[in-house]
Amino acid sequence: MSAKTLMVQGTGSDTGKSVLVTALCHIYRRRGLKVAPFKPQNMALNSAVTLDGGEIGRAQALQALACGLEPHTDMNPVLLKPNTDRGAQVIIQGHALSNQEAAEYHAFKPRAMAAVLESYERLKKQYDLIIVEGAGSPAEVNLREGDIANMGFAEAVDCPVVLVGDIDRGGVFAQLHGTLDLISNSERERIAGLIINKFRGDIALLEPGLAWLEQHTGKKLLGVINYLHNLHLDAEDAVGKAHWPAQHENKLRVVVPILPRISNHTDFDPLRLHPQVELQIIGPGETIPHADLIILPGSKSVQADLQFLREQGWRAAIQRHLRYGGKLLGICGGFQMLGEHLHDPDGIEGVAGSCEGLGLLAMDTTLKSDKQLHRVEGHLTLNQSAVCGYEIHAGITTGPALQRPAVKLAGREDGAISKDNQVMGSYLHGLFERPEACAAILEWAGLLVDARPDHYAQRIAAIERLADEVEQQLDMNYLNRLLALPE
Repeated sequence: MSAKTLMVQGTGSDTGKSVLVTALCHIYRRRGLKVAPFKPQNMALNSAVTLDGGEIGRAQALQALACGLEPHTDMNPVLLKPNTDRGAQVIIQGHALSNQEAAEYHAFKPRAMAAVLESYERLKKQYDLIIVEGAGSPAEVNLREGDIANMGFAEAVDCPVVLVGDIDRGGVFAQLHGTLDLISNSERERIAGLIINKFRGDIALLEPGLAWLEQHTGKKLLGVINYLHNLHLDAEDAVGKAHWPAQHENKLRVVVPILPRISNHTDFDPLRLHPQVELQIIGPGETIPHADLIILPGSKSVQADLQFLREQGWRAAIQRHLRYGGKLLGICGGFQMLGEHLHDPDGIEGVAGSCEGLGLLAMDTTLKSDKQLHRVEGHLTLNQSAVCGYEIHAGITTGPALQRPAVKLAGREDGAISKDNQVMGSYLHGLFERPEACAAILEWAGLLVDARPDHYAQRIAAIERLADEVEQQLDMNYLNRLLALPE
């Protein structure tokens, strides 16, 4: 078996590459093909743990779900997790290799490309079709040398490319035309069609522009994808604040600070969609509102993000919140912040050294070079509700607080609950995924739960809805001919 390959590239970030790949994966799966997603290089702090014990971008885990597959490290062989504005942790085929500055990584790219092609070749032998997602834009001319994320990969494996632009942000004709102007002749020849994404309005008013686009670029327009309101799928990285609901009365008020290096904020998607929860995300400089539950999220740079919280007034706000009887939950890096001290003797997340935590749980955390990557199942100690999720952390936490665990797993325990029952922490991402576990935590926070939405079922329904829209709007017969697939 040798898979056909199609690559989806975009005119920039957040044009809809991830969701389009998700849709195409599911469309071709429904048509009976064995499909796999692939992203050569991803830069994101939202990641997922795979069955083979590594980590990949969250978007590729969602795309694997659309294919009916368990996520595998070969689906995203290079993952960059930024820990400063100029550097990132480099993860190759699921496992952390080193922290590298941008210039250092640029020199490392030939080795990264070797891993990319190795993973791609393994997938190619197992599937009928591989749908590849690019990163950023192929027109980033300063990054063209040694590119592994866009046209560098497409030319290495000789696959066709479709280019997607986002009309919702405006200037889509300039996006598409400008991208084609900035790439090389061979790269331009490789683009088999154009897609316009996130359209809302009267298509008749757009049609003159579509005709102009095809005439001036010589490229076929494959379709215009409508903006899908209230489509909730796992975000690749950035927190889309505009999609979070406004305040409502008679709901549990949950507040989450947005950290400079927040990771795995998709943990909160089940709360965002819960009909009895008002979830607010609070950015830098914003007023910290009254809440029933404050959640400290995961972080790629725990000490630096803890200092950020202090500077933003969160320590005083949390102390006041607890005095008034509110509840506090820390997840992964947020759990580590709840302790008395944080130690990073080897400078894994920044400058080597130690700092004081929030002092709310009697425990210390020391960062180690070996990252813990586990998919786990167990139950909450609150009421024995079943819970599942994954761990991605470099810290080892010890102390008497752990004698009152938050979660019991197979053969071990996780997290802690304070003696006064106001503070809880866990390393487990995915605490809210199962309806029973979500309800248990919300009840702990003070909500009389009468709704238990199934977030997994909501995710599947969203994938189906997305695939239906894309299948209806795209010229699928053209794509099938392009890939030599049955029409």
